[in-house]
Amino acid sequence: MPCDIVLNVPRTPHYDVVVIGAGMIGAACAYALAERGLQVAVVDRGPVVGGTTGAGEGNLLVSDKLPGPELELATESQRLWRELAETLGADALEYEPKGGLVVAKDVQSLSALQGLAARQREAGVDAVDVPADALGELEPHLAPALAGGVLYPQDAQVQPALAAATLLRRARDTGRVELFTRATVTALSKGRVETDALGTLHCHAVVNAAGTWGGEIAALAGAHLPILPRRGFVLVTEPLPPLVRHKVYAADYVADVASGSADLQSSGVVEGTAAGPVLIGASRERVGFDRSLSVPVLARLAAQAAELFPALRDVRVMRAYRGFRPYLPDHLPAIGPDPRQPWLFQACGHEGAGIGLAPATGLLVSQLVDGGKPFLDPTPFDPARFLQEQP
Repeated sequence: MPCDIVLNVPRTPHYDVVVIGAGMIGAACAYALAERGLQVAVVDRGPVVGGTTGAGEGNLLVSDKLPGPELELATESQRLWRELAETLGADALEYEPKGGLVVAKDVQSLSALQGLAARQREAGVDAVDVPADALGELEPHLAPALAGGVLYPQDAQVQPALAAATLLRRARDTGRVELFTRATVTALSKGRVETDALGTLHCHAVVNAAGTWGGEIAALAGAHLPILPRRGFVLVTEPLPPLVRHKVYAADYVADVASGSADLQSSGVVEGTAAGPVLIGASRERVGFDRSLSVPVLARLAAQAAELFPALRDVRVMRAYRGFRPYLPDHLPAIGPDPRQPWLFQACGHEGAGIGLAPATGLLVSQLVDGGKPFLDPTPFDPARFLQEQP
C-alpha cells in the first residue's frame, strides 16, 4: 500500500537523475531509469500518489485515442503493462485485461463511432464492431435500446495507487532509487535541486513529473509549460455482485476527452472493480483547483450511468471523489528536454491518460536522458512546441 517514506540523505547527495513527483508518471520514470542503471532520487512535496494518480480510475485505454502519436504511445504502454503484469504479478497491480465496450445511443453516433474504429484498426488497434442485438451477450445488464457499439479487447485497468506504489517499491529494490516524501522543491538550476526538507540534491538531470503542478516546477527553472487543472468526479457504489464485465462508456466520451472547452462536459463511463464497487464517471471542467463537491455534477453522472445500466438506479453510492487532470491545450503530454534548460526533462500534461501512458512515458524519458535511441519519434511531445508562448 502507498506510504510516506523519508530516508536519511547522504552527506553529499548526488544522483544521475532527480525525479520530481511520486505519482504514476514519476514512478514509471524512476523504474525505467533504474532499469538503465541510473541512480535516481524521487522527491514529492506530499505522500506517494497524493495527487492525480490517487484520484484516478486506472484506465489503460486505446479506445479513446485518435490515430497519431498519442495512440502510438498508448500502444507501446499496453505492451509494457502486460510485461509488468507478468514480471511483477497481476495482483500486485490489480491488472485486469477486461476490454472496453463503447456504445452508441443512436444511428448517427454509431456511424461516427464505427468510422473512428475503422481508422484505429488501420493504426493496429483491435476494434470489433458489435451490432445492437449482440450487446447483451457482452453486457447482460446493459440498456436494451442502444444502436450498437465497438469492442476494444486491448483496453485494461489497474488500481492506480497500488500500481504506482508497486513500481516505486520495485525500483527501490534495485538499490538505485531513493524516495523522499514531504519534501517541497523550492528552486531548480543546472545540477542542483533545492528543497525545504532535504537541502540541496546534486544531479545531472531533472525529470518534471509533477502532474497538474508541472507548470509550477517548470517555472522554478525558468521554463514554461502551460498546464491547467481539469477537474473530474468519480462515484463509487456499494460492493456489488458482478454486474459490469468491461469498461463501458458512451461514444460521446471520446469527444469530451478531445474537447478544449473549459465548460462542464460529462458522459457515461461505468466499470466494475476487483473489490466489487462500480466506478462511475466521467466529468471534465476547468475551474482551477476548486475542490468543492458539485452535487449537480454527481447527479448528472449517476443519471448517465443509469441510462447505460438501468440496474444501477437502485444501487447506493458510498462515496465520491475528485481529481485534477493535468491539461495541455493540444491534448498531448510534454515529454523530453526543455528547449531552454536541456537538463530539465518534462514528463507531464497527460490529462486523464497518465496511468495508461505511464510505462511508455518512462521508457521514452529514460532513453532521452541516457542518450539512447527513442522507440518512437518524440517530436510531437517536444516541450519546445510551447516555446513561443513563453513570457
